Amino acid sequence: MKHYYYRVVVSYNGSNYFGWQDQGVEENKATVQGTITQALRKICKYAECNVAGASRTDAGVHAHGQVAKFSIPLEINSEKLQLGLNSLLPDDIRIRQCTNCQADFNPNKQSISKKYRYYFSMDRISSPMLNEIVAHVPSKTEGAKSNAELDLEGIRKVCKIFVGEHDFYSFASRDQNIVSTSRTINYLEIKRTDALGLDAEVYYIEIEGSGFLKHMVRYIVGALFEAGRHAIDSEDIREALCNRNEKKLSPKAKARGLHLIEINY
Repeated sequence: MKHYYYRVVVSYNGSNYFGWQDQGVEENKATVQGTITQALRKICKYAECNVAGASRTDAGVHAHGQVAKFSIPLEINSEKLQLGLNSLLPDDIRIRQCTNCQADFNPNKQSISKKYRYYFSMDRISSPMLNEIVAHVPSKTEGAKSNAELDLEGIRKVCKIFVGEHDFYSFASRDQNIVSTSRTINYLEIKRTDALGLDAEVYYIEIEGSGFLKHMVRYIVGALFEAGRHAIDSEDIREALCNRNEKKLSPKAKARGLHLIEINY
């Protein structure tokens, strides 16, 4: 059966999903990939469809610019496909762009960089309006080594240590499918944003790199928070980048604050 191929940009709130990657019917867990596949199959009269994404976001992680490739046995105008999918998908998933592409397009292997932002607030009381998409990072957090207030200038200084090519074995969860744990970070910065409104004091840590290991961004952010509390210092981070440590410098940052912003090709 002949297939037709489409490149799409997907935006989603990951709060209600066990990540992007489909877990299979036996797992009985809703995923973004699985939800999109079900909608595609309705459009294609339940024929076999394939959805391949560029990034396997974790459970609870959000995306503004996830890129995926559809392989379907139906020739349909890309705009009509986009409209049809958005009419079938739940409100927390949207197809933002849809264009025809070649059969050999690989959204993961052909990407040259990926950008994430980790949104967090330091307000004394968290905002219930932002809890799904912004992590609340008060002065005391479970598992933290210190109760000190976050030193944002201190975080900015240690951000520079991660930039460049390093072995991030100490800042990732184990994945048997990965051959090399070396990755290149193009930049890592911390900024304040007023875009979310609601009078909340919200910051974000922005990181762009050639690619990321499993939980790598969340472990880096967790280490930055510990450095901001002066529980660890720049030498601890440098040592972890030079040695393949099994013991982590910090807990993973919460999933809810992490957003996949864009993927470049």
